[in-house]
Amino acid sequence: MSLSRELKINGHAHAVEAPDDMPLLWVLRDLLGMTGTKFGCGIALCGACTVHLDGKPVRSCQLRVGAIGDREITTIEAIGATPAGARVQKAWLDLEVVQCGYCQCGQIMSATALLTSTPRPDDADINAAMAGNICRCGTYVRIREAIKKAAESAT
Repeated sequence: MSLSRELKINGHAHAVEAPDDMPLLWVLRDLLGMTGTKFGCGIALCGACTVHLDGKPVRSCQLRVGAIGDREITTIEAIGATPAGARVQKAWLDLEVVQCGYCQCGQIMSATALLTSTPRPDDADINAAMAGNICRCGTYVRIREAIKKAAESAT
């Protein structure tokens, strides 16, 4: 049974009709047409589906829409409007992090959450924050350098 609900996504209210157990990923992609958040593994292990829920990174493939309530959702479509997100995206471009690009939305969402909570992360902070974000192309060295560059560019 579908229920009508309002979700706060990227600073806007969105009315959706979805069952409580529908994963947020499918609400975003299928019901709202926000296709920046990717499906990877479906079991919250790869990180491709990462979004922010009240500023914290979560895996949208396993987050049931009925559990969200009135919390704020931020997706890759809006992360560049945040100071940390803009710095991360610029560093990603400057260092040409992207290879195939499939995982990069999740990588950027996790990196942005890290820099928001820890503006000057060390390698251990980066390792902890980025654990579970899998890049099949192996751009981990460039990802780490981009995170460091984004941290250094904070004013």
